[in-house]
Amino acid sequence: MTARKIVALAGGVGAARFLQGLAQIVNPRRIFVVGNTADDAEIQGLHISPDLDTVTYTLAGMANPKTGWGIKGDTFRCLECLKALGADAWFLLGDRDLATHIYRTRRLREGATLSEVTREIVSALKVECAIVPMSDDTVRTRIGTPRGELEFQTYFVKHRTRDRVTGIRFEGAATATPAPGVLDAIANAEGIILCPSNPFISIGPILAIPGIRETLSANHERVVAVSPIVGGRAIKGPTATMMQTLGMPVTAAEVAKLYSDFVGVFVLDEADRKYAPAVTALDMRPVVAKTVMHGMAQKKALARVVVRELGIRA
Repeated sequence: MTARKIVALAGGVGAARFLQGLAQIVNPRRIFVVGNTADDAEIQGLHISPDLDTVTYTLAGMANPKTGWGIKGDTFRCLECLKALGADAWFLLGDRDLATHIYRTRRLREGATLSEVTREIVSALKVECAIVPMSDDTVRTRIGTPRGELEFQTYFVKHRTRDRVTGIRFEGAATATPAPGVLDAIANAEGIILCPSNPFISIGPILAIPGIRETLSANHERVVAVSPIVGGRAIKGPTATMMQTLGMPVTAAEVAKLYSDFVGVFVLDEADRKYAPAVTALDMRPVVAKTVMHGMAQKKALARVVVRELGIRA
């Protein structure tokens, strides 16, 4: 049996900001991050893992503070040259960022698993938290739109989430298996956190891997989710837009419904205090706190709330 960890299910920027605070208040070696890889794509012939890299760069102190993704101070000369050659270079890849993708692609072609490569990158960047992909198998998010089904990065980056979302599916999820150590970490966790990430395209793919949702449900009393919706808006990303186009009320309570079968505690922002009774009706315990993270003080404060609710000693 592995040592008990604080397990975090994570998407990209919102999760990375929360985890940055968590790693400041508990020993980062106690943290086991399960990252979404359904956003992965092949861009310019390279395997890109946007969410894994965003979390890794943030915890390494390398992330661009203005965007939350990419590497601070990075340049885009390679991309400029690709455009000059006539390449369709709509996906921003910085020059330093490219090194990560080149390394990952080479190692995968050599036969390494995504888990192994991620561990190597995390170690090289001196990140003390464990960061693992949700699965070593290929799972890809496909977004249904009136113009047809779109590959996720086409919808998210190229089209800038302008398309109306009519459906979401996770290609390959049904036959995928959790990455090594994921189920054991969840089953034996000190506590489990659903970071403030998009429930459809960040947390959703992780839950779609057979065995993960079931293992969470068996440990629901140790699962805390942080709402990504504050006052009817998403702090980052297209969560609110997706909820609207899918015909759902844009509220924290509606997000809670998506997790009601396996979450024991649901953290709402102070702006959404009025939804606490609705969360209680879902057989969850509502906790009201400041969830908007503008700086390290707010990140640490939110992490303390979550750790406290899990009964974990910082």
